[in-house]
Amino acid sequence: MSRIEARKLRHIDACLLPESQYQKVKTGLEAVPWPYRALPEGNLDDIKLDTVFLGRRLKAPVLIGAMTGGAEKARFINRNLATAAKTLGLGMMLGSQRVMLEHPDTWESFNVREVAPDVLLIGNLGAAQFMLGYGADHARRAVDEVMADALAIHLNPLQEAMQRGGDTRWQGVAYRLKQVARALDFPVIVKEVGHGLDVQTLQALSDGPFAAYDVAGAGGTSWARVEQLVEHGRVRTPDLCELGVPTAQALRQARETLPQAQLIASGGIRTGLDAARALSLGAEVVAVARPLLEPALESSEAVEAWLRDFIHELRVALFVGGHKDLKALRKPA
Repeated sequence: MSRIEARKLRHIDACLLPESQYQKVKTGLEAVPWPYRALPEGNLDDIKLDTVFLGRRLKAPVLIGAMTGGAEKARFINRNLATAAKTLGLGMMLGSQRVMLEHPDTWESFNVREVAPDVLLIGNLGAAQFMLGYGADHARRAVDEVMADALAIHLNPLQEAMQRGGDTRWQGVAYRLKQVARALDFPVIVKEVGHGLDVQTLQALSDGPFAAYDVAGAGGTSWARVEQLVEHGRVRTPDLCELGVPTAQALRQARETLPQAQLIASGGIRTGLDAARALSLGAEVVAVARPLLEPALESSEAVEAWLRDFIHELRVALFVGGHKDLKALRKPA
């Protein structure tokens, strides 16, 4: 097993620890007002949640967020996630595929098309790699070899800075990502990993051909904490690990900075009401990762059960808020 494969397994274990979560910073979604209508003038079962994202119809505005890959346990997790996505008509984002490109024998851990041939599937590579020799051909491989529909490129400078030997040469990354994206003929998403997209980053990327932006705000899993747990067994610099743009703030800023952009809300999305609030702030879809990790270690049925409850919560939130569908939710007050 390679060093990077072993680290992927340690990431899974670390993410299951409560210490991997932000301890002080909250998503801010809990402070977003939500209406309550005692006479909603509608029926719960009639609430419509279907939407179109990246040209694909989803039965609910939900993506299974990026988690893992590169080991047998990751294969089990990813197949359970993909099976649930297929059953429920949702989308799925893979974990970072760098390990797959550099160690082709790990490909099977990312191969979910056998169990989910029709889901919206999004590949994933790190932005830093495009400063270290990766180019459009690597992006195409990441998409083609797993038959994905799009590629997410993740930004994670704080996480990299917490790794021993992490990739910390980021000068010129914005130009390089736009250069690569222009050479590709499939949708490219820019995402953070859980510390939030800030205004300056959005402005720097605004003239690029990006299909969507995943704000991945602070308040859920802190990958800076995860890396320290993996490296040291404890969090040695807790203040640094609390840095980031909270999810609600990141959404508001992204919608103001890029009013026409497609936005994904992730980072501490834990309930259907969280999702409803994020959608009301301008997100097209929400992505959920950490809450699905434990169910995915059990079975696809456990993942499906968690997601069904989550989607039911979202539907109830719209119902009592007086919204008949997502279009009504997003309509300016």
